[in-house]
Amino acid sequence: MIAEKMKNMVANSSAIRAMFEEGNRLAGIYGAENVYDFSLGNPNVPAPEAVKTAIKELLDEDDPVALHGYTNSNSGYADVRAAVAKSVNGRFGTHFTEENIVMTVGAAGGLNVILKTLLNPGDEVIAFAPYFGEYRSYTNNYDGVMVEISPNTADFQPKLDEFEQKITPKTKAVIVNTPNNPTGVVYSEDTIRKMAAIMDAKQREFGTDIYLISDEPYRELVYDNAEVPYLTKYYDNTIVGYSYSKSLSLPGERIGYLVIPDEVADSEEVQAAANVATRILGFVNAPTLQQKVVAKCLGEKTDISYYDRNRETLYHGLKECGFECIKPEGAFYLFVKSPVEDEKAFCQAAKKYNILIVPGSSFACPGYVRLAYCVSYETIVNSLPKFKELAAEYFA
Repeated sequence: MIAEKMKNMVANSSAIRAMFEEGNRLAGIYGAENVYDFSLGNPNVPAPEAVKTAIKELLDEDDPVALHGYTNSNSGYADVRAAVAKSVNGRFGTHFTEENIVMTVGAAGGLNVILKTLLNPGDEVIAFAPYFGEYRSYTNNYDGVMVEISPNTADFQPKLDEFEQKITPKTKAVIVNTPNNPTGVVYSEDTIRKMAAIMDAKQREFGTDIYLISDEPYRELVYDNAEVPYLTKYYDNTIVGYSYSKSLSLPGERIGYLVIPDEVADSEEVQAAANVATRILGFVNAPTLQQKVVAKCLGEKTDISYYDRNRETLYHGLKECGFECIKPEGAFYLFVKSPVEDEKAFCQAAKKYNILIVPGSSFACPGYVRLAYCVSYETIVNSLPKFKELAAEYFA
């Protein structure tokens, strides 16, 4: 019999994955071109050509034993970590070294490493709804307690008054995700400054360390010159988790990193523990070939004009159908208000038109649905007549 903890996780398994699998089933029946699958944030833009070139060069030139072997440190290759630190410093005016970088198995691996590093049983982790639902599972992995801040559906900036009230002596970490999945909202600099001030005051009040974990897989995917604050500059106890899944379209390669600044409380212990956590969680080290690849491609980005065209077309198309949605500033998601209170029923209604969308309750925000527009432009265009038919069921 499986573990009791896993029983609950299986029962609440990812609605996103379930919808994606349903999309594959429907494609087999109706043809992929007649299924409009907006369920999964799987990049549809190819990786930059430089990635392919880097892989070829590395395979041709590097020692294959070393290239595919374990790294000397569980934190990753020293030269790769130094290159990442230099790149971050050049972009954000920071002062990191290789010792501040831990290469990770994507952002998800990084979050698990840092939560394993920080949490004692019963420690609280705060997240702002709507948020990526796996945060609950990651926190539960280490017997932490997830504390949710209810959603601000006016503009989806965090509710800082509620946040201030819900910080307790047991609060160990706060997770923020900006640009946000599922809303595409970028947290403003004013929001970040106020959040940092609240956390500083609460640390002094309780005599505890509260770590701000910035989950940043969508940092490079921003539109209309939106600026994403780099959070280590606003709050000393900040740890950054980054992934190349979206910025280089490499989700299946599972490569990213943590930044653990010297300013973080007990930084040397945290860095050492993150190194050990990488090993004991079974990662051992981040994929070695991909470490070398991203080090060669630190100045590269995917072409987000593709996503921007999808964003504009889908956003305006849905608005014309009568749906309500805040226009995203980043990432590749639209968070649309369900025309009925039960958004799961709305998702079921959409399936009649082969439209696959994810209920907002998966992100702790019922009454909304998420659409991932990292799909072909043809899928966007061809789906709009179906959305119009769907809208006719709800709007007079």
